[in-house]
Amino acid sequence: MASADSDPLPPRRTRFGRTGRMVRVIGSPYYRYRHARLVHSLRVGLAMLVSILATTGINIPHGIWASVTLLVVIGGLQHHGNIRKKAAERALGTMLGATIGLVMILQRDLIGSLPLTYLLMSVVAAICAWFAIGKPGYIALLTAITMCIVAGHGDNLIDTGLWRTLNVMIGIVVALAFSFALPLHATYSWRYLLADNLRACARVYARMLSGKPFCADEQLKIFLVLSARLVQLRALIPSVAKEIDVPQTRLEEIQRLHRALLSAIELMATGALAHLDAAGREAFARQCGIEVRTVRATLLAMARALRFAGATRFRIPEASALKEPDPALAAGLPADLQGPYWLGLRIAEQVDRLRALLLETESQWNIELHSRVLALG
Repeated sequence: MASADSDPLPPRRTRFGRTGRMVRVIGSPYYRYRHARLVHSLRVGLAMLVSILATTGINIPHGIWASVTLLVVIGGLQHHGNIRKKAAERALGTMLGATIGLVMILQRDLIGSLPLTYLLMSVVAAICAWFAIGKPGYIALLTAITMCIVAGHGDNLIDTGLWRTLNVMIGIVVALAFSFALPLHATYSWRYLLADNLRACARVYARMLSGKPFCADEQLKIFLVLSARLVQLRALIPSVAKEIDVPQTRLEEIQRLHRALLSAIELMATGALAHLDAAGREAFARQCGIEVRTVRATLLAMARALRFAGATRFRIPEASALKEPDPALAAGLPADLQGPYWLGLRIAEQVDRLRALLLETESQWNIELHSRVLALG
């Protein structure tokens, strides 16, 4: 009878188990969010290899421009929504620039004047620079760059210009293809960053009213992290709006409420309430009737719904459980605690409004599910 050490089945099951876990981990949006830099660098590296094999590997002349285009389109962009937008702009700018570059070569062949070619290219560059400072700036800049790639300084041959145009288009196609491989959707980053901030707000709010007070350094670090995430979220909004078909104004309103909530909590953390001991904060919460536990629970419910979109047990409640305290209960408060009392009311109101806005868009957070619904529709 074989010993346990010689039995091949357990190691085989372990290997299969590890492979299955690896596949699930790589396919997990949260994993891709946590390791976005690694996924992006691997994706660009593989795309670069494909662009080399698709051009230089089969002796297409001037294949380096496919790799250059690939890096321009996908190199500095992580999120799928941004890549699609930039690729479309790159394609438009490329076609305009390539056409202008080929025209420059043709007019040089017909007229034979390099000084005229230099002058015309300079005029085109000036026009592109005019439009580069504005909304179509990326297209204008790429038009001028592609003109130079195709025409050189007016001394390229027509076949050289055509080959370079082909390579630029190959680079765009490869970049788009790899943007669909393990896509890094802005929506997932937006969800997870917002969930982290809401969870931190719940922790800070509950601790302010019933726990140990923050020291100055600890408080500074916490709000620096919260503010940094807030800035990251703002930059993601245009891409998120494109990915899940939610009006950008709706996301801006969520951002505004999020910012107001952070400001209110920070004001409360640095005001008169911060100088009370734990017993004083608990008495303040009881006297004013502020629903500390309900506010905290609502913040955590929103964070869980954002983190685990698609899991029904983590859906945001349909109706708010927040109860606004009776202002008459604050009549006996000292003057320096009137501010924290009314600020607590505003925090409860902001949390409830944020919950309502998130609930309206919750069904669209799951990119894969939303894409399948659109495809079936």
